[in-house]
Amino acid sequence: MTTAWVPCDAVAVAVGADAVAEALVAAGISVRRNGSRGMLWLEPLVELETAGGRVGFGNVTTADVPALLAGVLDDTERCLGVVDDYAWLARQHRVSFARVGVIEPTDLAAYREHGGLRGLERALALAPEEIVAEVTTSGLRGRGGAGFPAGIKWETVRTAAGDQKFVCCNADEGDSGTFADRILIEGDPFTLIEGMVIAALAVGASEGYIYVRSEYPHAIRTLRRAIDIAYAHGVLGESVLGSGRGFDLDVRVGAGAYICGEETSMLESLEGKRGEVRAKPPIPALSGLFGRPTVVNNVLTLAAVPMILADGGSAYAALGTGRSRGTQVFQLAGNVARGGIVEADFGVTLGSLVADFGGGTASGRPVKAVQIGGPLGAYVPPGQFDLPMDYEAFADAGAMLGHGGIVVWDDRMDAALMARFAMEFCAKESCGKCTPCRIGSVRGVEVIDRVRAASDDEERRTHLILLDDLCTTMTKGSLCAMGGLTPMPVRSALEHFPEDFGLTHPTTDGTGP
Repeated sequence: MTTAWVPCDAVAVAVGADAVAEALVAAGISVRRNGSRGMLWLEPLVELETAGGRVGFGNVTTADVPALLAGVLDDTERCLGVVDDYAWLARQHRVSFARVGVIEPTDLAAYREHGGLRGLERALALAPEEIVAEVTTSGLRGRGGAGFPAGIKWETVRTAAGDQKFVCCNADEGDSGTFADRILIEGDPFTLIEGMVIAALAVGASEGYIYVRSEYPHAIRTLRRAIDIAYAHGVLGESVLGSGRGFDLDVRVGAGAYICGEETSMLESLEGKRGEVRAKPPIPALSGLFGRPTVVNNVLTLAAVPMILADGGSAYAALGTGRSRGTQVFQLAGNVARGGIVEADFGVTLGSLVADFGGGTASGRPVKAVQIGGPLGAYVPPGQFDLPMDYEAFADAGAMLGHGGIVVWDDRMDAALMARFAMEFCAKESCGKCTPCRIGSVRGVEVIDRVRAASDDEERRTHLILLDDLCTTMTKGSLCAMGGLTPMPVRSALEHFPEDFGLTHPTTDGTGP
């Protein structure tokens, strides 16, 4: 009997994958449900098993099923050939995403067959400080946006005094243009679970929580099923893989607050409180969940850990560039021809991601800018597309990598309107605890409106001086990155696209280029 693979990922399901799977079953085909390969513009992507490998067909509908099974689509552009050899996928370096789209998400046996649990098995043979040393050697930095060295954070928790310690995973993926956390959880949840168990062994934690945004129902369901299976097979529980060392893990669902992407707000929410930023110090590594030492890492950070332990920290450190080691899972979104997941070594250029992988804009018009790092990230023009994707290069350019989301805009983008949106977004999503963020963002919307409505350059520049002062206050005075980073898209929009603000001449006072 022919076997077909049909993604159960939320994106594929949204465009009809479930109906396609049902049509294939009705036609007598054995159907298996995998995660998405990350080629979102081709969903539903159906793969048929052949002697030469799994052959893919893009954008399959229920009406296409008879032609698909009759071989009519074989010689058309809808046929990708063997999916593993498809150029867009073959050019990537999939480490964290090595199994995503390849196996059924909750098939633990298949996870093992494809290298899963090797890292955990090795970690169980090491002392806690040796596990931390491997992570430190790897150069792994937080993939949630801050880029803080994971090994330093883990060592702080490991050596902290506490009657109980926790590992918390922040899967509150709220940045625009980001979806890697969701796709990994829906396609290979055991990688995240394994990474969290290794973290617990390293720091001496007995409990863990995965904080998932409520907008991810498919991910929540898959993750809970995977956790149940992990308990049933001894990966979780009172004796991890028979080691006598226990770790319990549970899922907690957020209520949709963007601010809970910030670690201390997430901890407040986990404790049943309003999601509101905590003042630091103390840092969560010393006083986190319920006042206990806590590791807080992003999904992609923890998903990199199994490979680091399996192959050694040095192997991971051999990838990447400068202080940005390993791979990053980039996400292409917005007005882009080929949106999806691209995992590549740090150092790949922004232009390669946008043009080579993304194929330019979906509209066919010229790219005007990309926004990287979510709604609080900088707008980067094509003139800077030779930037290597690494933390320091972007910081030097006045931008940030963030969570790796890349939103593409064509030449119809109004940069002034997008600068206003940044302030408006901050005003709506601020937790309200600090004045620069809570009030500054509201005043920012008002000032940008006055800039856009100004009748001449002199009036416009007067308002821009005020806007620049406001941005400085927000950057230096905000309690967290919510208010502190909101000026980044505003200032980058002014720097690169002054004409959208009505400026006819460059400024010399810091209010424009």
